[in-house]
Amino acid sequence: MQIGYKLATEQYGPQELIRQAVAAEAAGFDFVEMSDHYHPWLDDQGHSAFTWSVLGAIAAKTERIGLVTGVTCPSMRYHPAIVAQAAATMALVSEGRFVLGVGSGERLNEHVIGRGWPAVSERHTMFREALEIIRLLWQGGYRSYEGKYLRLEDARVFDLPPEQPLIAVAASGAASARIAAELGDALFATEEKPEIVRHYRQAGGTGPGYAEVPMSYAADEKEAVRSALTYFRWALSGWKVMSELPNPVNFEAATAQVREEDIRGRFACGNDPSRYLEVARPFADAGYDRLVLMNAGPNPRGFFDFCEAELLGRLRQLGPAGG
Repeated sequence: MQIGYKLATEQYGPQELIRQAVAAEAAGFDFVEMSDHYHPWLDDQGHSAFTWSVLGAIAAKTERIGLVTGVTCPSMRYHPAIVAQAAATMALVSEGRFVLGVGSGERLNEHVIGRGWPAVSERHTMFREALEIIRLLWQGGYRSYEGKYLRLEDARVFDLPPEQPLIAVAASGAASARIAAELGDALFATEEKPEIVRHYRQAGGTGPGYAEVPMSYAADEKEAVRSALTYFRWALSGWKVMSELPNPVNFEAATAQVREEDIRGRFACGNDPSRYLEVARPFADAGYDRLVLMNAGPNPRGFFDFCEAELLGRLRQLGPAGG
C-alpha cells in the first residue's frame, strides 16, 4: 500500500503547493497527486495555478517523492501531442518519479476553449484517440495519426525518458474502466466502489489502483467539518454532476443543500486516527493500493504532523477486507 497526498490547486496558490509537496516528502508520503484545472470548484477556494509549472518546481525541490497528475484531460484543453511532450519532460526532470494521470475531463475546465462539451460517448472516443497518440509519440520518431476527432501531423517528441511514464486512467464506470485496462497502466478513481476495480480487472487491467480518500484534519472536529463544508462540499456532488457543470457558480448552487451531517458521513474529520482508518478501509477493500489523502482541513502543517505520527504506518497496513 502506497500513500499519497493531494495537492489541491483549487485551494492553494502555487508557492504554497510547492511548500506542501516538500513537507509531504519530509513527512514520509510516497507521492503527491495534483489536480489539473483551469477553474476551482468553488469561488471560495480562489486558486487554479498551471499544474505543469508547479510540478516542475516540485521536481526540482524534492528528491524522492513521486509526482502524479490527478488528472489531466489530454483531448480538449490540451492536444495529446502537448501532453505527451509535457509528461516526457516531467519524467526526465523528476528522474523517473512521474506518473501521468489522465481522464476524459470535466466541463468546468474544458469548456473554456469554446468548442462545446461533447456527450459521454464522444468524450470517450476522443479520450481513446488521445491515449493512442500519446503512446505513438512515446515510441519515438516522427508520427502522424488520423482519428475521428483528433489528428497528428508529422510530430516528434525529441526528449524521451529511458522508460515511459505510467499512465493512470480515471474511471467511474464500466466504459471508462475498459479504457483504463486497454490503454493505461493503472486505474484512477474518486469513489470506493468495488465495481470500478472489478470492471478494470475483468477487462484485463493488471496495474495499481489510485483512489482519493476524503479527510479534513483539525484538532477540533467541528472546525474540520466547517472547513470541509465551506471548501470541499463539491466532492459530495457525484461524478455525473462534477463532469457536467460549467462554472464555480453552478457548483455553489448544486451543493447549497449539503449539510454538516453529510460531510461527517463522507469525510474523516477531526484528529481521531480510528475514524481516518474507517473512511480509508473501504477503498482498500475495493482493491485500491495507492490511497491519496485529500485533506479539506484548515491546517496542512498539522495534517502532515498527524500523518507522520499517527496515520501513515497504519494506512500502509490496510489490505483487502481490512487484512
